[in-house]
Amino acid sequence: MASQYDATEFVDTETHQHKSPYATAATLAGAMQRAPTREEVDMKVTEAQQKLAELKRAQEELERERAALEELRRRQAEFQTGRQEMVHHLTRGLGLLEEAEFTARRDAEQMAKTIADFRDVLVKVESIHEEVWNKDNFNVELTRALTAIENARMEWNSARLKFPVLSGKLAEPKPEGANEPSPTALFAQQDFGSLCKLGLALTWPLAVVAALALGVLVTVLLLR
Repeated sequence: MASQYDATEFVDTETHQHKSPYATAATLAGAMQRAPTREEVDMKVTEAQQKLAELKRAQEELERERAALEELRRRQAEFQTGRQEMVHHLTRGLGLLEEAEFTARRDAEQMAKTIADFRDVLVKVESIHEEVWNKDNFNVELTRALTAIENARMEWNSARLKFPVLSGKLAEPKPEGANEPSPTALFAQQDFGSLCKLGLALTWPLAVVAALALGVLVTVLLLR
């Protein structure tokens, strides 16, 4: 009885197993060396365009971020500069205003005192009534009147030196840092002749009053 036919008995399976990997590698190599199809090129172009679009969006985002950072840096610099500037101006302004306030308060106090003195002197001058003088008291009353007038003139001249507005002049603003010269410095700047004239201008009213008083005394003595 004949045995069944087995096709594998005449096939070298080992040879087929060894040849199969080489055939696959050759097939892949051939696929890689072949020219790309139009569909593959179109797909790669589309991918490249998408990447470029993404890069452009990223660049625009970076540009916006850079512009925002530049604006932030500018505002910070403006803040620092503005703060330093205002601290300097306000500190200097406080010092100047405090000094001006002190000067104004001092001037106001002096002006208030001068106003009170003016009122007192005005009352004394207005209280002179020469119409009631008579022959007996004429010289005495005249001497008193001249003394009151001279005191009023001295008060007026002293006030004019302190307050230029009494002379019709506006006080000129003093330059920053300038100090008022002291009376000693003013006298030191004058020569001997000027000092003599100044002394005569200040003392002649008293000399006139003294002369009148002496004349009145001599007259009274002669009448006796």
